[in-house]
Amino acid sequence: MLMTVFRDLRPIAPALFLLWCLGVYLRLTLMAAAPLAPRIADDLGLGQSATGALTTLPLLMLAVAAIAGSFIVSRLGARRTAVLALLLLAGASAARGLSPSLPWILLATAAMGLGIAVLQPTLPAMVRENCAGQIALATAIYTNGMLVGEVIGAGLTLPLLIPISGDNWRIAIMLWSLPAIPLLLFLLRRPRHAADTQVALPGSWIPDWRDPLLWHLGLLMGATAALFFGTNAYMASILSVRDEDSLLAGGLLLFNSAQVLASLLMLVFARRLALRSGPIIVMMSTASLALLPFLLGGGWPALWFAFLVSLASGTQLILLLSLPPALAPRGGTAAMAAGMFTIGYGSCFLVPLLGGALADLLGDPRLALVPVILFGVAMSCNGRRLRTQMAERQRLRQEIDEGIGE
Repeated sequence: MLMTVFRDLRPIAPALFLLWCLGVYLRLTLMAAAPLAPRIADDLGLGQSATGALTTLPLLMLAVAAIAGSFIVSRLGARRTAVLALLLLAGASAARGLSPSLPWILLATAAMGLGIAVLQPTLPAMVRENCAGQIALATAIYTNGMLVGEVIGAGLTLPLLIPISGDNWRIAIMLWSLPAIPLLLFLLRRPRHAADTQVALPGSWIPDWRDPLLWHLGLLMGATAALFFGTNAYMASILSVRDEDSLLAGGLLLFNSAQVLASLLMLVFARRLALRSGPIIVMMSTASLALLPFLLGGGWPALWFAFLVSLASGTQLILLLSLPPALAPRGGTAAMAAGMFTIGYGSCFLVPLLGGALADLLGDPRLALVPVILFGVAMSCNGRRLRTQMAERQRLRQEIDEGIGE
């Protein structure tokens, strides 16, 4: 049976490898700022809101510019869009290390977020174009790459890059830009896929903002991302106020490793859980409620609850990312994904930022995650509506496919 699976995957193995590598780099540079946040804040004199923005500002750019990414995919094709996005992402990431002040580092971070915004909708489009028969598996594979990138960026920056860079946060951030070089070479040398030259249908790059399912999925993605990125952004400050700074490196590694475990589990269970509303609601509820013991507790027991938050949100992310290739009409995958990213990461930026302002106002970093918890709990209460919306979309998609077949 395993030989049959491997034989079926052999034709798309290069595409799967490329998707995984792009997923790694998509998150690698983004998460490098979280463990370096105390050093950056001390050097540039940043408050909690500004420090959190170093991680969450790229998410705002993803929300603002995701539709631009969909437009570029529709005009240039997925492969050339990926090349353009990698160039921008690597250059802006390196520029963060050269920034002399807060305005400059925020500008470089925004430019890096623009590169992420262009690359993110490209991945579901590449799944639809290259792996149409293995959508759930391909989504789990590139999401595994994203989560491995988060572990590398957040978990290995302090123990690996800081010693290499001579305890210089600027050099450490710049070093994480280098993996883009072999990726660019791989993309440029890979044979062009027929879909790279496809001309999109007029308007196919524009999300359908009247679609209630798009808004529902987008807000679910926002709550999921807020739980993960908000906890990453404020973990250093929360542990510091509890006099647990020594746990930061291990805590970040544990927290981000849970997402890799989630992606590995989904490689096995993706087909069973995909396109079902029940697992989405269960993961949303688990991630939201498990954050409370992390905030109210202390030491390693609290960090293990953070591990559960990350495990549930990682599973949730894969479930949500598999939906655009499976539910969107033909040619509309990037547009639906872009709409979800716009709604999701827009709310993901605003909610942790609100939490940071609350923490600054009342002087307790733990309050930064209270709005995140409330957002997650609110999105856990719409399971029946989500089930109905997904069933209607699957039925419509089946009718369209049968009509095309006839």
